[in-house]
Amino acid sequence: MRKRHFYSVGLAVAALLATTVSSVTSANAASGTLQDILSRGKLIVGTGSGNPPFHFLDTSGKLVGMDIDIAKLIAKGLFGDENKVEFVQQASDARIPNIVTDKIDITCQFMTVTALRAQQVAFTTPYYREGVGLLLKKGGKYKNYAALLKAGSNVKISILQNVTAADYVHAALPKAKVLQFAETSLIYAAVDAGRADAAASDQSAIAWLVAQSPKKYADSGYGWMPQSYSCAVKQGDQVWLNFVNQVLNEAMSGVDFDSYAASFKKWFGVKLDPPHIGFPR
Repeated sequence: MRKRHFYSVGLAVAALLATTVSSVTSANAASGTLQDILSRGKLIVGTGSGNPPFHFLDTSGKLVGMDIDIAKLIAKGLFGDENKVEFVQQASDARIPNIVTDKIDITCQFMTVTALRAQQVAFTTPYYREGVGLLLKKGGKYKNYAALLKAGSNVKISILQNVTAADYVHAALPKAKVLQFAETSLIYAAVDAGRADAAASDQSAIAWLVAQSPKKYADSGYGWMPQSYSCAVKQGDQVWLNFVNQVLNEAMSGVDFDSYAASFKKWFGVKLDPPHIGFPR
């Protein structure tokens, strides 16, 4: 009799625990960020406004770019309407603080995933793989990366001023002379004026410039130092993170691929192959 009694008590405790866990999970889902956004009726996204092709103002003053399209895909997943989104323009150093203090629901601002940042925010599935590349002047002295490498110390490379700028360049061109400039626009101006043989910059920026001015610029055909770009949300809300990841995964390899591919072609000039049918990877 005592064994049956303990067995019955065990079942009762297990049932109680299951009910408690279910209730807590339901309560968290009902009171979390996802439910807050649905109740509010719009998504609030932190982003930038001066870094094409990811986020910048077009000639009409409207925010456009790859990050903006990613945010609209999330809004579409939430409401079936990509326009139900409010953009908060923020500096790069506000990307994490604005999430932590609940000023925004999510940051989509060409944010590089690092272990240190992952201690402060939760990163979503990466939606772009960035890297450093070399922008050449079309018809210039050097036609590609191989020619730059062969020229050794005769090559001059412009790059945005940074304590690691020379290391970045020398990782690809060990003997090149490095010219550092205080603003990104100046590294391209140096190439235009012939002061630099190539500009070391984000590959996405190079793709954008080549797509906009194919008769003026060319890509060297070489890239290095890969890094992942992801959106970021506040830690501790797995339901909201799971939802955003689902949207991004289906945009890159599922039902919303056409929209993602159209954005990729528009901003980077690259036509993506459609997802493989069959085994999901």
